[in-house]
Amino acid sequence: MSASARHLGVLTGGGDCPGLNPVIRAVTRRAIQGGFAVIGIRNGWKGLIEGDTMALDLQSVSGILPKGGTILGTSRTNPYKRPEQLAQLHETVKRLKLDALIAIGGEDTLGVATKLVKDGLRIVGVPKTIDNDLAMTDYTFGFDTAVNIAMEAIDRLHTTAESHHRIMVAEVMGRHAGWIATCAGIAGGADIILIPEEPIDLDAVCALIKKRHARGKDFSIVVVAEGARFKQDANVTVEEKLDEFGHVRLGGIGHVLGSHIEQRTGYETRVTVLGHLQRGGSPTAFDRILGTRFGIKAVELVLAGQFGSMVSLQGNKIVAVPIEQATGSLKTVDPELYEIAKIFFG
Repeated sequence: MSASARHLGVLTGGGDCPGLNPVIRAVTRRAIQGGFAVIGIRNGWKGLIEGDTMALDLQSVSGILPKGGTILGTSRTNPYKRPEQLAQLHETVKRLKLDALIAIGGEDTLGVATKLVKDGLRIVGVPKTIDNDLAMTDYTFGFDTAVNIAMEAIDRLHTTAESHHRIMVAEVMGRHAGWIATCAGIAGGADIILIPEEPIDLDAVCALIKKRHARGKDFSIVVVAEGARFKQDANVTVEEKLDEFGHVRLGGIGHVLGSHIEQRTGYETRVTVLGHLQRGGSPTAFDRILGTRFGIKAVELVLAGQFGSMVSLQGNKIVAVPIEQATGSLKTVDPELYEIAKIFFG
């Protein structure tokens, strides 16, 4: 890092989540201490394409630690979809005289960062996803908050399910990995947990519910991850639409599942889709601390010239790993953890 390199950009991309603002706050404070002027890029890669920025200083990040979302805004823009946008992005980097960029995001945002590093940009990544499915890090911030929100919802569904003798289906987030469903389901005492890693067997699900009723349990809580899919022989479909990264816009499997459970068992079934509630509100203490540690480490990697790296939690240590390795594969639910959950099914 040369002595004249004094402009540091920071952006947040992809879905918002609790803990983003603690990262922005930590990056800004540590970078200022390191002699940088910090430039906030609004709305992820879209802002870097359009040159939409704001100055970040001690005043602008004061008081944002407990706030959910991101003061920088976010988007799911993919600059590699349109060559002219990619050219504009590189031009903006030159115009802003960015010596380095910290990109905070999940698989898609850091996937773009991986390509930009190969194109010559100096980038450090910070992992963010409530799905907790990024490889090379034990946890991502936002996950703990999402799990706690989902757990509280499951707790509340228990009382109304028991009172009305109903089956309650709770749809939670989780595109390719069922970490939220598994952890919130275990913590909330769910009776069945359905995740993307294991195709849904409708016959088995209904058999478990009937088994509970046979032993006097006239209500059940079923937690399903939004990205879960039915076995091919189930002849059940869920409508799909794609975003800019080619990912299916999820949501709706809970209602499909609930309808089939009611048809097959005859038990009244209601569905609750938690959706974006899991992303909103104040971050937990764990996510505030993890975000803070990630932000500080990211700036230290910039100062050390370790570009192409991503900060990572391994054990209780914050370390650097290659961004490319972190985005090369998804971290799915540990089979041992899911086996623990299964002990309490039915």
